[in-house]
Amino acid sequence: MNFHFPRMISGLLLLAVCIWSHGCAKPDQPAKNQAAATQSAAARPALVFMTDFGTANDAVAICKAVMIGIAPDVRIMDITHQVTPFSIEEAARFLSGVTPYYPAGTVFVVVIDPGVGTNRKAVVVKTKKGQYFVLPDNGLISPVIDRDGLDSAREITNSSWMIGDAISSTFHGRDIFSPVGAHLAAGWDYTLVGPTVQQLVRLTPKTPNITDKGIEGDIIALDDPFGSLITDIPGEEFKKLGYSLGDRVIVLLNKKPFTLPYTKTFMDVPVGDPLLYVDSRGQIGLALNERNFSVVNKITPPGTIFIPKKGAPLKAK
Repeated sequence: MNFHFPRMISGLLLLAVCIWSHGCAKPDQPAKNQAAATQSAAARPALVFMTDFGTANDAVAICKAVMIGIAPDVRIMDITHQVTPFSIEEAARFLSGVTPYYPAGTVFVVVIDPGVGTNRKAVVVKTKKGQYFVLPDNGLISPVIDRDGLDSAREITNSSWMIGDAISSTFHGRDIFSPVGAHLAAGWDYTLVGPTVQQLVRLTPKTPNITDKGIEGDIIALDDPFGSLITDIPGEEFKKLGYSLGDRVIVLLNKKPFTLPYTKTFMDVPVGDPLLYVDSRGQIGLALNERNFSVVNKITPPGTIFIPKKGAPLKAK
């Protein structure tokens, strides 16, 4: 048999190089694919949606269908659609809590609108953080503006941004807010939506009353489904009252005394026991470990709370 060693060796070397090149290229390919996918996802607009519509009807689905029809690539994310009906204050609190975690350019569509169909304005608000808010001008945006600053605001009057000429008097979520949010997410120039708004409606929430005797505040919400009480008392103000972790605190809830230990977290007390703590938003909360404080104690918002200074006598108010 006649072997051609130089040719065979050359062929084997070429094959080895091909195999080596192919093998080296493989590990890099998933990284390239991942980078391309990440860039593609980053390029897709984000639209964050919140309403008090609930989930027992088709309203939310209709609004999302309108959004997708205008901006097919939009990423729709929900805050909640279970805002207590008509509660502008609750929705404003949720909105303020969520927005810090989204980047500049995010579009928020918020529809808690007890004044729908009246002369209240529908607006687009841009903050100094570069986020956009499509909502009724009823105070919803107040806490966000207080924290992030107001860049500008415009009234929605340009009908080409809306769903059509036949605007319902009761479903502006579908006919105005959803299409405007989708157009913004699709890159439309926000200055074309309508004229500048010089003054936005502002909420005037109650603030705790701090005296030399203690702090008097309000029970403003429940941390559902757990039933913990959320108050408007800032944790930093509570700490000025002199309490240390582990101290037992006597508070008045709706003028009724309750004794709770001040703890860092729920498992610092036995299951079923109460506690007073600083919640994830920096406010004073009251809970039962693995139980529902609201149900067990028959307390629901709105309500009042008074916390005395450490060592001060507690008198029914």
